[in-house]
Amino acid sequence: MTQAATLSSTGFDLTPPTEPERERLEADLTAEEARVLLHHGTEAPFCGGLLGEKSPGVYGCRLCGLPLFKHETKFESGTGWPSFYAPFDEDHVRAVRDTSYGMVRIETRCARCDSHQGHVFPDGPAPTRLRYCINSVSLQFVKAGDPLPDPLHRGDRLP
Repeated sequence: MTQAATLSSTGFDLTPPTEPERERLEADLTAEEARVLLHHGTEAPFCGGLLGEKSPGVYGCRLCGLPLFKHETKFESGTGWPSFYAPFDEDHVRAVRDTSYGMVRIETRCARCDSHQGHVFPDGPAPTRLRYCINSVSLQFVKAGDPLPDPLHRGDRLP
C-alpha cells in the first residue's frame, strides 16, 4: 500500500524519501555537505559559495531539491551566511527547538527530507522581522528559468 502524497500550499510533494531514496541522495554528498546536512554542522562564516549570489532564482535543499527560499527574500545580514526573511513556502521549512551548545535556538530543517539548513532568529528586516541564517552548503541555487533539480522524481516544478 503506497502512502498518499502530502502536498505543500504551493503544490510540492513533501512525502519524505524512502530509505533507498535517502541512501542514494546521501551517497552523492561531499564530506562537508554530509557534516552540515546530516549531522547538524555549521560551515565557517564568510566562506559559503552562495553568500554573494545575487541572481534571480530559487534556493533549494541540497539533499532533496525542495525549494526553500526565493532570491527576493535574501538580504545582507553581515553574519557571514546567506540570510532570508521568509521561506519559499511556510510548509517547506520545519522549525525545531535546538538547545545545543548551551543556547536555545530554532533550527530550520527541510520539511521533506529533514536535513539541517541553519537557524532562524527574530532580528531580521520587515516585513517578517525574521532572519533565516542558512548554510550555503545546505542549499542549491537554481537560476530563474532553469528547471528545478528533481532527484526524487516527484515532478517538482515552480508555480
